[in-house]
Amino acid sequence: MDEFSPRARRRSALLTWQHIASLPPSLPVVYCGGFNTQKESTAGRFLLGRSREHGVVGDMRDAWPNARVRKNVSLIRTYHGFKGDKQGAVEFLKLVFRALCLCWDRQTQDLHVDWILFRGRSLIPVSCEVVNDNIDGYYPSSHYPIFAEFMLPRTGDLLKVKVNKLTSIKTQLPYSYYSVPHCQPGKIVDSAENLGEVLRGDRIENSPYVFKMREPQMCNVVCRIVLNAKTAKAFKEKIRDEYRVNMILDNLPLVVPIQRVDQESSIVYQHGFHVGLKGQYAGSKDEKYFIHNHLSFTVKFHKDPETESARIVGFEVKPFSIKHEYEGVWTSDKTRLTTCDPHAKRTVTNSESPQEVEDKREILFTYDVDFKESEVKWAYRWDTYLLMADDQIHWFSIVNSLMIVLFLSGMVAMIMLRTLYRDISKYNQLETQEEAQEETGWKLVHGDVFRPPTNSDLLCVYVGTGVQFLGMLLVTMMFAILGFLSPSNRGGLMTAMLLLTAFMFPGSVFALFFVLNALIWGEKSSGAVPFGTMFALVVLWFGISVPLVFVGGYIGFRKPALEDPVKTNKIPRQIPEQPWYMNPIFSILIGGILPFGAVFIELFFILTSIWLQQFYYIFGFLFLVFIILIVTCAEITIVLCYFQLCSEDYLWWWRSYLTSGSSALYLSLYAGFYFFTKLEITKPVSGVLYFGYMLIVSYAFFVLTGTIGFYACFWFTRLIYSSVKID
Repeated sequence: MDEFSPRARRRSALLTWQHIASLPPSLPVVYCGGFNTQKESTAGRFLLGRSREHGVVGDMRDAWPNARVRKNVSLIRTYHGFKGDKQGAVEFLKLVFRALCLCWDRQTQDLHVDWILFRGRSLIPVSCEVVNDNIDGYYPSSHYPIFAEFMLPRTGDLLKVKVNKLTSIKTQLPYSYYSVPHCQPGKIVDSAENLGEVLRGDRIENSPYVFKMREPQMCNVVCRIVLNAKTAKAFKEKIRDEYRVNMILDNLPLVVPIQRVDQESSIVYQHGFHVGLKGQYAGSKDEKYFIHNHLSFTVKFHKDPETESARIVGFEVKPFSIKHEYEGVWTSDKTRLTTCDPHAKRTVTNSESPQEVEDKREILFTYDVDFKESEVKWAYRWDTYLLMADDQIHWFSIVNSLMIVLFLSGMVAMIMLRTLYRDISKYNQLETQEEAQEETGWKLVHGDVFRPPTNSDLLCVYVGTGVQFLGMLLVTMMFAILGFLSPSNRGGLMTAMLLLTAFMFPGSVFALFFVLNALIWGEKSSGAVPFGTMFALVVLWFGISVPLVFVGGYIGFRKPALEDPVKTNKIPRQIPEQPWYMNPIFSILIGGILPFGAVFIELFFILTSIWLQQFYYIFGFLFLVFIILIVTCAEITIVLCYFQLCSEDYLWWWRSYLTSGSSALYLSLYAGFYFFTKLEITKPVSGVLYFGYMLIVSYAFFVLTGTIGFYACFWFTRLIYSSVKID
């Protein structure tokens, strides 16, 4: 059409449109050439199928304005020279003048005479470009070549379902998916797992469940197995302990939709599906075991309106137990089933005839796949999983408790400021000799308040470890708020206590962890940490944590030592008899109540996420609770330390650590309460694991809160004794 007359171009454009219109509508079409015409012309409207007065109606589109990226796109850039008659030159100059009269940077991109047209929703123009390259200074024609790149959305992509560990809230012992005789692929391949997944007991492997995107399937036979006494026993044990099967598709865990009884339209999601179920069947009084051998998958996807591509936003399943039947003798996986037939579109919708688990029983594993379009965008696909279990997490109760803690902390702070201000003003007044002799209160012990405590080296070890732990938690929570989880570790002190600092807390935790891991090994659970991972933990400990302790100690010793604001007497002062409420044990136990009260509601949800296989995601709220815990530990310890000094008891070092650290005692008591009221653990080994891990948590909580209380009192005593006149 480049050298045709206007009439010939119109006729050619009409014939071209008629040919394109005769093609199947689903067939993608790309049409390009030197059209030498505009969209507004009759030929241009014929090509685009937009000349209704001539009966031309179509859906051809221009790649220029629809492309995501455009380069060198304008009328002037499509022509480097003009060859033609005088009338053609005049028409071209008119186009140039019209282009100059328009907004050059936006509208001139459509003023071209060479097009690349396309039809079909499956064609997505990615880029358009005028190629102004030449060969030895010569161009192929009077027009620059035009280049357009199209993208075809991927349909029919192969989706591979991965299997994870079998989990049970009754035993807390995870097992590999293939620890029972499930259907296996040709070769079992382990997926790469990070250190955290290994420590959690995850065992992510491939599976025989493979299907294509947006291609529904019905009654696919996975495999056929015949049970023996050993395999039947293995399945029965997992069913009795209520083990759940966990699968993963596109990094999304498999969930089971459950309709809530108390709400008509509310649906909650459970993580994974049960291996099977047990109960009486067909009037039998004996308890029987049935396996879920048919899975009805639903893959939810969100379709991008611009690219027509689809991304997975949900992975659901409805498990069924059905005793499959087939015609004749089983020959292969292609044997036609009578209980579910894709040709007759007969699907499994219930478990009226369940598959029993017994010796020498034949089991056929099958599955269906359905695809549903969802309005949930890919960026928000995890919202469904984060709202699992309870749709409300008792926000108002948590906020109310936090507000009470903040209010009490504010009251404590106000009382302390007013009381201390009055005491300091009184002590700084000019006193007579008689008044000085009758002096009582915290100023009287100024010569002993900074006397080193007994077992000061052990106190330094715990304080140094607590600083490490506090720093690690702060950094971890900051990364959690930002959407990351990256633990950090820091150094501590030096001298002979460096080894204790590096080994005491981590060593005791590692020893307890090793014993618990040995118990898990004895149960042949996948939750047992492999030798390689255990070795990696030792390397991290000796290669990172221990050297950092010595580096921190070296840096600390290079700094000048802190000087006490008052001098310490050579002879210790005798401590007078204390009132009953200042008894060390009583005051220490009282001091731990308020810090525990600040976290116990949040602790419930944390324990639920750990031991009941649920997600925990409100890290921002957890960070707020953590800040309130720090403030509460500091303030309650300062108050009790002040009362202790007013009673002329200067042995505040260890008591300040134990006062806030006693909140760990309440945490361990609450862990026991949670075990007997919320968990259904039946195996003794599982109970030992629970209390062993909670002992580690309580120990870490003791070190953390004790360090906060100690440093609060250390700052407080230095502040008040540097604010009074000491003769």
